[in-house]
Amino acid sequence: MAAQAYAMGRREINQHFNIRNAKLLAISFVLVLTAGHGIHRSYGGGDTCEWLLSSGRFLGENVWQPNGCMMHKYKISEVKSCLMNKYVTFVGDSRIRQLFYSFVKILNSGTKEEGNKHENISFEDRSTSLKIDFLWYPEVNNSMRNCFKAWTEAAQLKPHLIVVGAATWSIKIHNGSTEALTQYKINLTSITPLLEKLAETNDIYWVLQDPVYEDLLSENRKMITNQRIGLYNDVTLSILNSSARNMAAKVKILRASKLIAEETIAGSLDGLHLPETTRDINAMILMNSYCNKIVKPIDGSCCLPRSPLSLIQKLTGCFFIICILSCIVVTYFCHSWRKSKSGTDVESGEEKKPATASLSNSEKLLLSLSKLGLIMGYFYLCDRADLFMKEQKYYTHSTFFIPLVYIIVLGVFYNENTKETTVLNREQTDEWKGWMQLIILIYHISGASTFLPVYMHVRVLVAAYLFQTGYGHFSYFWKSGEYGISRICQILFRLNFLVVVLCLVMDRPYQFYYFVPLVTFWFMVIYVTLGIWPQTGKKDENGSCSPYWEVVFKLLGLFLCICLLATSQSSFENAFSVWPISKLFEWQGSLHEWWFRWKLDRFAVLHGMVFALLYGALKKGHLLSEGKGETLFAPRLSSFLLFTSVVAFLTYSIWCASCKNKTECNELHPYFSVLQILSFILIRNIPGYVRSVYSSFFAWFGKISLELFICQYHIWLAADTKGILVLLPGNPVLNIIVSTFIFVLVAHEISQITNDLVQIAIPKDNYIALKRLLCVAIFLLGILALSTVEQLNK
Repeated sequence: MAAQAYAMGRREINQHFNIRNAKLLAISFVLVLTAGHGIHRSYGGGDTCEWLLSSGRFLGENVWQPNGCMMHKYKISEVKSCLMNKYVTFVGDSRIRQLFYSFVKILNSGTKEEGNKHENISFEDRSTSLKIDFLWYPEVNNSMRNCFKAWTEAAQLKPHLIVVGAATWSIKIHNGSTEALTQYKINLTSITPLLEKLAETNDIYWVLQDPVYEDLLSENRKMITNQRIGLYNDVTLSILNSSARNMAAKVKILRASKLIAEETIAGSLDGLHLPETTRDINAMILMNSYCNKIVKPIDGSCCLPRSPLSLIQKLTGCFFIICILSCIVVTYFCHSWRKSKSGTDVESGEEKKPATASLSNSEKLLLSLSKLGLIMGYFYLCDRADLFMKEQKYYTHSTFFIPLVYIIVLGVFYNENTKETTVLNREQTDEWKGWMQLIILIYHISGASTFLPVYMHVRVLVAAYLFQTGYGHFSYFWKSGEYGISRICQILFRLNFLVVVLCLVMDRPYQFYYFVPLVTFWFMVIYVTLGIWPQTGKKDENGSCSPYWEVVFKLLGLFLCICLLATSQSSFENAFSVWPISKLFEWQGSLHEWWFRWKLDRFAVLHGMVFALLYGALKKGHLLSEGKGETLFAPRLSSFLLFTSVVAFLTYSIWCASCKNKTECNELHPYFSVLQILSFILIRNIPGYVRSVYSSFFAWFGKISLELFICQYHIWLAADTKGILVLLPGNPVLNIIVSTFIFVLVAHEISQITNDLVQIAIPKDNYIALKRLLCVAIFLLGILALSTVEQLNK
């Protein structure tokens, strides 16, 4: 009864919520969210600089998240690049002095806070001709006004960046009197025109007064209350926001400092001055506000100007627009023609059947490209058009492990019997790829790379993908002996089509999507290794294969080549330094990333090929029992191997937990990852009842695993995987649910489009396939050449 109820429940779900209805719902979400964010940007204040300076929340200890954008953590080299030949001035009281020191420490962490506190302080970096001054003006009075007036009138160099703030000193020396507040208002009103004039050519920031922790204040500071500070802030906002000129000149108000202090002021030593970590956050906010438009960091979307479209992006956009318009025209005329053909046969009195013939290849091609063009428009809106919000990742154990438990439960709920019970059958490998991909997605969105044990286990999952690449392609060539051009084109098209389109649309290099270049490279290595004389694979109609010694010899040769390349990074990079190969594998002008990715899993594909060879030999020798419900080996051997696999699996996990750092772990990973992979295969396949079932939930995701991996870069994550896409601000859980729903269905649709296009683009005839391959190669060379010229002209 329970099984029957389970089956009926699942059928009920599938009947009412199929993939077509889900995609229609996803389209509705996209349209509504796009319109909502567009209206908010146009009329509700869509300035990311304003978000950075005025709002935010803490994700965790000392991790500040501005509302709607990402804050970059600046390195010394980036600060020097941004502030070269600049003059920066901090004007105000002791709190501004603290902010000055935090700002300087971004550039020089060894700076000490020493000297007379009530005097001017200067810092210089001669290597960049940078000067940063603190000017002691604890009150908003005539002295401060004269300082600003001198800058507006003087011919000498004025500060490029001015940070101002003062009020607590006035409250203290005037004992919080109302007259002092009135005088503050008069003085600030007289200073504001000078600030506005300076802001026309320079960046001016007014820092609102932070709250105090009244219980810790000394007796001579007891009059500095949060109520009085609030009154001074209200006066400041009323004056600076009331000026029409200010709106044009943009004297910026740093409100976020007040919000941060409200959460952290309890950690103050004296109740007045902020903890150092809080000041550091404020300094980093200033750095992001001023430098993001200059440095343009990938993971800093606050105050980041939209990148101009490249020529390739413009041409690609025009191509997709033409496809969409052509599809609309063709669909209209085809519909009209088919409608005219349908009707009632007057002579027979029978109704003619409407023309329901399937679409021609040209119509399918146009329809697929049109759908792809609309999807690429969504990609661009998500990660290039600055329409949707973005937020930083922040890892906690709960953000990784709770979703992990959810998907395990769903995977167990949706299970079915396999059609085959062989080792690593198609359903099982789809399931394997599916749950691995889901874990990798959770790993990426939760920022779990900062937690070393999780990082190392995910590295095994990537190695397992490559292991499957070696196993799958070796098995195919071994059984079929088919090395035709058509087969190569099909594999290369399926692997690279989406990535090539994204490179054109998103203006990113091929190596940015590192996994696809890696898998493509290893596929070509497998093809060449097995395809060179004597070819490995089926020899005659009887199904006899190559002698094992030939294959072993080739695999040993491949092993030696890998070892030789791995011994010298310079030799490896020289092998890939010739244009256009270098253009494919470079990332930010260097081959180091490609070297790192290749070396990290250099033996994984070879391990898969060796496993396929051994499996074939065992199967040929009838040493395996692959019947339904049968254990894979003899009972004693099966128990021993199962026990050994579990021990090896747990031992690897314990080693990951004890590993000291990523560098040390990555050095050993290529040698140990195969133990984890083999242990899983044996645990999954030795018990017959386990081998006879699979999770259809995981297998469904496994069929679109490549599309999921690639699409996450831009429509699930954000800022090229550095952050998280925010479609529904203010509700992180609901945002993840909606964005994941859209993301998964987009990946599924792209998978279907790719399958349709590969049927049209790749003919079975090897000669025609070769000609098309040459045409595509010439087209891609042209794109690479155009990209190289554009890069040189920047």
